[in-house]
Amino acid sequence: MLSSVDAAMKRSKAYAHLRNCSLCPRLCGVNRYETTGHCLVGDKAKVNVIAPHFGEEPCIQGHNGSGAVFFSGCNLRCVFCQNHGIAHQRNGQNLTPEDLGELYLKLQDVGGVHNINLVTPEHVAPQVALSILHARDLGLRLPIIYNTSSFDSLESLELMDGLVDIYLPDFKVWEKATSKRLLKADDYASTARGSIKAMHAQVGDLCFTPDGIAKKGVLVRHLVMPGKEEEGKRIMQFLAEEVSKDCFVNVMEQYHPDAHVGKPRRRQGGKAAGSDISAESLRYSDINRAVSDQEVTSLRSAAEAVGLWRFCDPPKHDGFNI
Repeated sequence: MLSSVDAAMKRSKAYAHLRNCSLCPRLCGVNRYETTGHCLVGDKAKVNVIAPHFGEEPCIQGHNGSGAVFFSGCNLRCVFCQNHGIAHQRNGQNLTPEDLGELYLKLQDVGGVHNINLVTPEHVAPQVALSILHARDLGLRLPIIYNTSSFDSLESLELMDGLVDIYLPDFKVWEKATSKRLLKADDYASTARGSIKAMHAQVGDLCFTPDGIAKKGVLVRHLVMPGKEEEGKRIMQFLAEEVSKDCFVNVMEQYHPDAHVGKPRRRQGGKAAGSDISAESLRYSDINRAVSDQEVTSLRSAAEAVGLWRFCDPPKHDGFNI
């Protein structure tokens, strides 16, 4: 638990960052009480959905669900965003940190969830820190999950230190050219590497309650992408060699074309291609397909070959993954 002095210091830093926002790698430097930066979110967090959620890993959702808080907005611009309706259409309600903290208590006391799962919080790190502090003052006891794209600054993770119990980073791609084209962030991979190492330094490898619910540590996700098998292998090698061979990993196979992928290219004059659409006339046609079983199997084998062994597989019984 944080001391009252440490909690006061975190509050002070959070408010200072809202006045000069530099808590994500975009380093916009704007006063979010007056305007917005790259994420298009001001001083209040915009929340799209807050409810018990049963779409997470078995050790996260358990039997009562994970208390998910889906934030609108994002500091990335992934062309294939699997959550585009929430992340980029800016729907939802604007909530103060106090509002958020009180909703965490409802998830705990009424929803009976296993944890508070903050989904895409990178661009609202100051508001999140303030909301957790407020909720703890009101009696929040649940583990806090920071469910992130890994595009976090070390400064924002320092603010989260002592507030977050479980980090759930998604390491997307490895190559700079890929992240520049598909995520619109050419420094993504280097940032993600530093972020995940900092997360692991704070909370260590994932550990569980006796009934198999995650209680503290890092769970790294990697969404297998069409044609990006080699990049995935580099990510697995990084996790084994620079984070921990005991790192808990979820190799995810549910990629589907979404957001801008597979949409007709714009022709001159701003009009979209007509009905005679070929693969060449579609945007990002190289990732306009599902991943194959071979791609998933190959990546899993590569992860095992570098020494990783703790994977989030579907349970073969009625319990939970441990």
